[in-house]
Amino acid sequence: MITSEPLRWGIVGTGKIARIMAGAIAESRSGELVAVASRSSARAAAFASEFPVRRTYGDYAGVVDDEQVDLVYVATNHPLHREWAVRTAEAGKHQLCEKPLGVTHEDAAAIVDAAKRNDVFLLEAFAYRSHPQTRRLIELLAGGTIGEIRMIDASFGYDAGPAPSNYLLVRELAGGSLLDVGCYTSSMAHLIAGVAHGAIVDPDEVVGVSRLGSTGVDLSATASLRFGAGPVARLASSIEADLENVVRIHGSEGRITVPSPWLPGRIGSSAEIVLERRGEDTGVIEIPLEEDLYTTEVDAVAGFVAAGERSPAVMPWEESLANMRTLDRWRASIGLRYPSDPDTAPEE
Repeated sequence: MITSEPLRWGIVGTGKIARIMAGAIAESRSGELVAVASRSSARAAAFASEFPVRRTYGDYAGVVDDEQVDLVYVATNHPLHREWAVRTAEAGKHQLCEKPLGVTHEDAAAIVDAAKRNDVFLLEAFAYRSHPQTRRLIELLAGGTIGEIRMIDASFGYDAGPAPSNYLLVRELAGGSLLDVGCYTSSMAHLIAGVAHGAIVDPDEVVGVSRLGSTGVDLSATASLRFGAGPVARLASSIEADLENVVRIHGSEGRITVPSPWLPGRIGSSAEIVLERRGEDTGVIEIPLEEDLYTTEVDAVAGFVAAGERSPAVMPWEESLANMRTLDRWRASIGLRYPSDPDTAPEE
């Protein structure tokens, strides 16, 4: 549902993903970017020179407190999500919070609690969840197209380069592959396991290994998950290697492959699902692309808000929390600790 009145967006943070979303809002049928904030007035002004935006702020609070903003997109580094997502909810504003929802499950739970208490919309920004490709995938799985779901393979990795200034290599910023792209693979495993079980579920077992770099973050990581009597999953993430970036779901009657699960239609990729059923020829289901992935997300958010939704079905709050629990367990399994973790925080 798209209303005649545009949803007025404010963006907190001015990094790469904030720029992508600003472009998506401009291209959307439903949104208008009215305010942006950085921790630097100069960076906010530079951002505004690239995109149509009415007001800029040199402090994140400017957007959160702006009465002309209906919804805040929290696009800060991971460790700041909790503070600004909670403050956004307490200001009575709807929000799209960049993934992962928090650095830990505790962070995510605080954000969800704030949204509940203040009766506002909250969605974790896994854009692929709002895309028609994912919707079609779930229809196929729920319809028993490949029979009983038995195994999930999901990978997401790229070479981010060795520059020390890259925030992905900074331990204090919760860097590493697991929270950057591994969270996609675990969220997909939760989505598919939820179809298999008919409910949101936590894995019974999470076992991971990784390559830790000189700065103390994981450069590459893998995990094996077992979802009770349902499927097992093999996950892989990397910020040092170009992985296949694919999802395969193996069932009792065949296999489904999603060649571009995370960014369908972007960076030269297609939007399609490859279906291999036992005894049948391989089929390709093409997904029509009417707009960019992130523009689809912007318009989907507007529809959710217009419909009065709070915890949308594409990524319910309980599923975000379940995914964060899995990420905590994966991180613990590989021995990755951040300075902000309770038992490693510096003494006063």
